Amino acid sequence: MKLFKSLLVAPATLGLLAPVAATANEVTISDFTPAEQLAITNSRVDGLEARLNNFEAGSFSETTTASFSVDFAIGAVDGRGTTTTITDGDEDLQATYGFQIDLNTSFTGEDSLDISLDAGNGNGSLGEFDLNGPATTDAANEITASDILTVDGISYTFPLGGATAFVGDNTDGSMLFTTACVYGGPSNTLDDCGNVTAGITGGGLSIGAAYDFDNGFTTAFGAQFSETGIATDETDDSYALNAAYISDSYGASITYANIEDGNDNDTYMAFNGYYSFDNGLNISAGYEIGDLDNAAATVDETEAYFVGINGEVGPGELGAAAGTAGRMVETATGIPDRMMYEIYYSYAVNDGMTITPLIYTVEADPGETGDLDETGIMVKTSFSF
Repeated sequence: MKLFKSLLVAPATLGLLAPVAATANEVTISDFTPAEQLAITNSRVDGLEARLNNFEAGSFSETTTASFSVDFAIGAVDGRGTTTTITDGDEDLQATYGFQIDLNTSFTGEDSLDISLDAGNGNGSLGEFDLNGPATTDAANEITASDILTVDGISYTFPLGGATAFVGDNTDGSMLFTTACVYGGPSNTLDDCGNVTAGITGGGLSIGAAYDFDNGFTTAFGAQFSETGIATDETDDSYALNAAYISDSYGASITYANIEDGNDNDTYMAFNGYYSFDNGLNISAGYEIGDLDNAAATVDETEAYFVGINGEVGPGELGAAAGTAGRMVETATGIPDRMMYEIYYSYAVNDGMTITPLIYTVEADPGETGDLDETGIMVKTSFSF
């Protein structure tokens, strides 16, 4: 029986070994070329490395990049109307945050598709830091909705002849404007540099174009429309022109805007300028005047102005500014002077982290009624990556 079993297994074993032997006979030592085989292997590794190198930090493809920023703020504001329960001007310590993602894509190398995504609760009493987030507030300036991720704006910029043009939604019509101001203050009010209304910033559907003469002079045009009834009498549209000259140490700009308000066409003109000293100190100033179309002759003017100074001090930047707290509208007793003053110090802890303390105060015009004075002390920590 054992002999019979062996006779059956032996042929099967030989059958399995035969192909292996045949293969060994076909590949001899003379056919094996180590240099060629190593070259093939190296080329495959190089190709794999090339593919891996396409996936760089902050990049989705060869033409798309992403940048991220996060802001945290903590502080308190002493002033009327900051809470629903406290009316004596005392304000509790508060904290807010903002988060932003910016996506940029180029299809030709000369164009740019830009998308901004925002989230946070950056409003309410610490709103001067202008943190991201579509937070809404009640009559007492308290946050009623927050922590909502939204598309803050979409725009496409492209060359048009020798000019640069753009079209966007929820984007400022002044996106391509040049405002001659180098003040870097963190407050939402004074960072307009006095150009409060002429630099149209209302969002909506926007278009514009700019031309650089390559000698310091630039010109630009911008327009904003409501998303329904574009450029018709049923909607309020805005149109603006901008011209600027920028050199190594100084600059000047002028901006003119026609803004529809119902059946009215209000006009605004803003003048801005700055000078940079050799020691790094900068002085910026701005002045804006406006005319309200159908208002009575005694109350048809608006005014805004600003002056700021900033420069490097120690490891960071120190700055201070004074100006009107927004656009001042003429009343029967004249144009009020509701003034805002601020001082800040911004310093970088490292390449991706900056800390900015801010102190500001708003003083009501003596002719204004009610307790409109306000003082804020707050600190913002910003991360970018």
